[in-house]
Amino acid sequence: MNESFGNDKEKENLNTLERIDGKYIWDEISSVLNFDKGIFYTIKELIIRPGKTVHEFLIHDRKRIVKPVIFVIFSSLFFVIIQQILGFSTGTAPDNIPSAGVKKAFDWCGKNFGIMNIIMGFFIGFWIRLFFLKSKINIYEIFILVFFSIGIVNLIYTFFGIIESVTGFEANNITYVITIFYSTWAVGNFFNKKKISSYVRGFLANLLGTTTASFLIVIAGLFIDFFNKIS
Repeated sequence: MNESFGNDKEKENLNTLERIDGKYIWDEISSVLNFDKGIFYTIKELIIRPGKTVHEFLIHDRKRIVKPVIFVIFSSLFFVIIQQILGFSTGTAPDNIPSAGVKKAFDWCGKNFGIMNIIMGFFIGFWIRLFFLKSKINIYEIFILVFFSIGIVNLIYTFFGIIESVTGFEANNITYVITIFYSTWAVGNFFNKKKISSYVRGFLANLLGTTTASFLIVIAGLFIDFFNKIS
């Protein structure tokens, strides 16, 4: 009686458990590395289809994608840690800034990379809103798009920083071009991927947003110089 019961249980387990094959092994590895959700999934989806991914996050599913502010903070910290370990210059202000105050202001931004990215994200977001006034997307949803794209930009800078450390090739210029291209594509892909004007406005919004942030950093640096002279 007991033996029969045990055999029945074993048969039931064999019938219900998934067979161990190639698909099973891949699913197990994916679940461990979170390719189906979490940070790796977020990075993959934002690189391949940024517009659709952000729309999915806004409208349908917010469980599989990492929250935008957390994503920016994570990517910023990752950049700073890798930069500190490898010592590359990609993504940092040039050393030949003539003003000591401006240099100090940019150094502060470099040491507070995550905070500065969030501040810059607000400037970019406001410019996007101005260029897409007729859109039904509100300013808060635009900020989500911006923070997601900034997170990927941070990872691009990290990647090329590693390349710079390995090869010795100064990658600042090419990295800037690639990040502007990605940010432009992300905005255009989000609003209307079939219209060239969406990408043009996306480019201008990102360019003006980063320029505005840089201009304010320079102004802050000049104020530092001014107070240093009168003190």
